[in-house]
Amino acid sequence: MFPNLRRRPAWTVVILIAGMLLSMLSVGWLTWRQALLSESEVFQRQLTVRAQALTQRVDRYRTLPEVLSLDPELRAALQRPLNHYDVDYLNRKLERANGASQSSTLTLINRSGIAVAASNWREARNNVGEDYNYRPYVRDALATGKGRFYGIGTTTGLPGYFLSQAIYDENGATIGLIAIKIALQELERQWPRTTDMVVVSDKHGVIFLTSREAWRYRLLYPLTPQAEAELVATRQYQSETLSPLNFKVSKTLDNGSRLVNIDDPELPRRMLLQSIDLPNSNWRMHLLHDTSSSATTSWWAAAAAAGLWLAGGLLVLFVRQRQRIARLRLRSRQELETVLKQHAQELRTAQDGIVQAAQQADTGLSRSLEHLPQGVVIIDANLNLVAWNSRYLQLFRYPSELIYVGAPIEALLRHNAKRGLLGDAPMEVAIQRRLGHLRSGKPHLHESEKGDGTVLEIRGNPLPDGGFVTSYADITSYKNAARELRSLADALEQRVAERTRDLEAARQEAEQANRYKTRFVNAAVHDLLQPLNAARMYTSLLPSHVHDEAGRHVAESIDAALASQDAILTSMLDIARMESGQLEVHVRDFALDSLLHVVHNNFSMLADSEGLQLRTRSSRYVVRSDEALLRRILQNFVSNAIRYSRKGRIVVGCRRVGAQVRIEVHDQGPGIAPSLQREIFEEFRRLDEGHADDRGTGLGLAIVERLGKLLGHEIGLRSTLGKGSVFWVTVPLGDAAALQPAVRPSAPTRQDDAPLQGGVAWYIEDDPQTRAATRALLERWGCAVPFAGGPHEALQRAHPGNAPQLVLLDVHLGNQLYGPDIYAQLCERWGQTPPVILLTAERDASLRRQAAERGWGFLAKPVRPPALRALMSQTLLRIREG
Repeated sequence: MFPNLRRRPAWTVVILIAGMLLSMLSVGWLTWRQALLSESEVFQRQLTVRAQALTQRVDRYRTLPEVLSLDPELRAALQRPLNHYDVDYLNRKLERANGASQSSTLTLINRSGIAVAASNWREARNNVGEDYNYRPYVRDALATGKGRFYGIGTTTGLPGYFLSQAIYDENGATIGLIAIKIALQELERQWPRTTDMVVVSDKHGVIFLTSREAWRYRLLYPLTPQAEAELVATRQYQSETLSPLNFKVSKTLDNGSRLVNIDDPELPRRMLLQSIDLPNSNWRMHLLHDTSSSATTSWWAAAAAAGLWLAGGLLVLFVRQRQRIARLRLRSRQELETVLKQHAQELRTAQDGIVQAAQQADTGLSRSLEHLPQGVVIIDANLNLVAWNSRYLQLFRYPSELIYVGAPIEALLRHNAKRGLLGDAPMEVAIQRRLGHLRSGKPHLHESEKGDGTVLEIRGNPLPDGGFVTSYADITSYKNAARELRSLADALEQRVAERTRDLEAARQEAEQANRYKTRFVNAAVHDLLQPLNAARMYTSLLPSHVHDEAGRHVAESIDAALASQDAILTSMLDIARMESGQLEVHVRDFALDSLLHVVHNNFSMLADSEGLQLRTRSSRYVVRSDEALLRRILQNFVSNAIRYSRKGRIVVGCRRVGAQVRIEVHDQGPGIAPSLQREIFEEFRRLDEGHADDRGTGLGLAIVERLGKLLGHEIGLRSTLGKGSVFWVTVPLGDAAALQPAVRPSAPTRQDDAPLQGGVAWYIEDDPQTRAATRALLERWGCAVPFAGGPHEALQRAHPGNAPQLVLLDVHLGNQLYGPDIYAQLCERWGQTPPVILLTAERDASLRRQAAERGWGFLAKPVRPPALRALMSQTLLRIREG
């Protein structure tokens, strides 16, 4: 391995070092390459899952335009002039069709590209009346029936994915289209906020979806003049600046993944790039992954290889020093034996050549062809036999008198034609065609099947000095195997199709089970809230009937217990709504300081009663979130801090973290052990350190965690035993310029300090206990209740002239009776439409929205008496002022 070690020690050292470096480079490079391939396969699967999630999100909305395009009212609206009332009706219809989703917008567009109606008509910047004829999804739908397009809305300024469907008249002519805009920003919040990045680019290489905000509207490659003209014409990205992304592909792996160098100081310089095409679109999804772990692995492998090389090299030097003389002797003997073998082989070769030439001259058989598995025949320029092998004779079984050196090939062809081996053509035509082909000297390749089922592959090639060599290979087994493989592939495809159907059936069963569970929870909570509502009404009457201190304490304890039960049922219903996707989210920009003031005002008195100091730091930040749901998260944090703190201060403040704001609630409670910090976010998980009379329901933090996931806000906790805890939520910064100045409502002029005194109200409810309790409470407030009963009795007693000032109405009245329908029948009999307040255990957001549209009051059961009194007073005051 290393010659002349004693004479050249310097060369030995050089070779050792060079080998060590070479082994380090080789092993390190191979390890790094293998690690990259392994990581790329893992992240390729992750990329596929994310691509499926994006495709499924778009597919959820794909059928809505197709269904609405068949609506006769929308079709009729596009065929006649519309007045103000028609447009208002169409706007409300599209708003209802859009449902509870806040991530889509429906727009009805006529043949000229003008938006006739839209589901966002309530917003200041809505689509109604806008001209969208320049948009590709409008032109494509009018031309081909369907369209799709991603871009920034020219009206709202918000990006989204547009799907459109043409609307046809009775004769099949296109009269307009219906388009849906899908917002995909919620999906971005689910992508990782680490050095790993997920981006989606369009056909021009423009990044429009990304887990890194700084990369939005960056270019993966320069735009062509045609692409620039198209973007300007369609206003796809409005006035956004499309700056290039500085990256360079340095290497492409075997599985298609690429190593790229990225010029971004906040990211690793070298990253692994995975890409996948999204179906039914011209988008591509890309995943960039940090390769530092692969580099670390390769460095360790290189170091180990260097150590092994040095150890092996030293061992080899030691052993070779002792074996050097023995090897020299062995080498001399081997060289002598090699020379003798070469001479012997040359003698045998010469002798075999003489014998072979003699045999070939006599028989035409060629030993050089005998080892071939194919049948081979060689003819000269005169089309006479020169040589063949035994396999050729086995395949065709020629008579011995036909096979000899110099035999004409035409005799063999004629013999085969008589046996039907030359096809169905006339014998002379087939023979002359084959002879002509041999004379032309052109190579050929084809297959032929014999009568016994044997399939031969016939391959012919011309010889340099004239003549032809033809081989006949038996490929029968290959053909049979191919047929079997095709049969197996067909069977596998059928099994895959059956498995796919089974999986689809299982998925539908799971979804149906989930719907049954949600429906059961809603129904159970609804039934539980009815008696709880009656109990809350009765407990509000107890203080007027109990005059001793012990009795008032019992009444207060009962009311507190019912309030706790109310909180548990409300929390369970909220969890069910979040799991079923029925909880609406209204994300907008708002000032954080106003929200913090509301939280402080709600809990300052409770903190003082527990001997705690609640401090709220003012904030100048504008955040983007759902104000009501974010307020609920903070209220749960502050409520827990009050519940588990026995002394000290509770501080609510915020700090900026990059492009986000982290709102923190600090307490000086007992702290939470590290082993329990994950468990407290589970349902019905409570700690034992709370106040003895108020340990909570165990659902507050579970709801907080679900709300955080729903809003895309990170929820966190850090705690030290004996010192306190900090609960926090991270919210993205909003746009202060987008805030609208708040309009202070004018204070109503109160004409009476007791609006309920002398008022008249009907209460329509199917639960007798709730009726009795509510009637007693209203009469105690001075409000007359001439009727409190069920729907059938109310219809019997209603006649012109006895309409009340106010109607308290339940929504679900049993036996499939619907409260608003009963109210409509009562108004017909009264000849009047008195104001109505809905008192219901149904917490559907769409029901609350419909009540607001009609100008009705709305209170969810169990009803808090102060809230009922305030709402009734406001309603009666408006009647008297009007």
